[in-house]
Amino acid sequence: MNLYAVASIYNFEMARWKRTVLGSIASPVISTSLYFVVFGAAMTFNEIEGVPYGAFIVPGLIMLMLLTQSVSNASFGIYFPRFSGTIYEILSAPVSPFEVVAGYVGAAATKSIILGLLVLATSFFFVSLRIEHPIWMLAFLVLTSVTFSLFGFVIGIWADSFEKLQVIPLLVITPLTFLGGTFYPLKVLPPFWQTVSLFNPVVYLVNGFRWTFFGTADVSIQMSAGATVGFMVACLAIIWWIFRTGYRLKN
Repeated sequence: MNLYAVASIYNFEMARWKRTVLGSIASPVISTSLYFVVFGAAMTFNEIEGVPYGAFIVPGLIMLMLLTQSVSNASFGIYFPRFSGTIYEILSAPVSPFEVVAGYVGAAATKSIILGLLVLATSFFFVSLRIEHPIWMLAFLVLTSVTFSLFGFVIGIWADSFEKLQVIPLLVITPLTFLGGTFYPLKVLPPFWQTVSLFNPVVYLVNGFRWTFFGTADVSIQMSAGATVGFMVACLAIIWWIFRTGYRLKN
């Protein structure tokens, strides 16, 4: 494995992010604060299954930011070399597809993990928060970041314009996250919509992450972890096919 190549791609992507780090940090902090102010004051119930509502929405807020940032960072990271033409330098270099993916996805996942921990730290200023399974919380944070960075990598290859880069995050991921139990438990929904919600993959992500905080969720941690790993495997299979066929890379 060419670790020098992986480190070069990784460091380049991280350096590009550091140039806008102030805005990247300020945005999640301000957004998180506004969510607590608006939703914390607007909701009429105070507790959900013994958990204060302000604390209840923290895992959902982190997951909302995590999904959108992972996809956006990874998709732009690989799309820009395609747009500028520098992707051919990478493809002609003695670098394997695995090393290319490791560099771009690793950088995108690192950015998302940093922002996720930042949102978590911000939450402590607004609510009293407990984390019952901190090791599992970190593991789920990393797993989700890597999985959706892989998904973002696929989108970055598929997109042929800057507008298309925003289609999936804005029109698919964000609505699914808001409808995935980010701000409410599934049990408050009518039975029919509870069943419909189970087809929303984000439900398993949010509830799995919520379980690591409070030890309770609408969906078991086994199902949540299994769904996430399954999606990651699907993304890896698509990326393998992309490099195998040269889809939108060599033409």
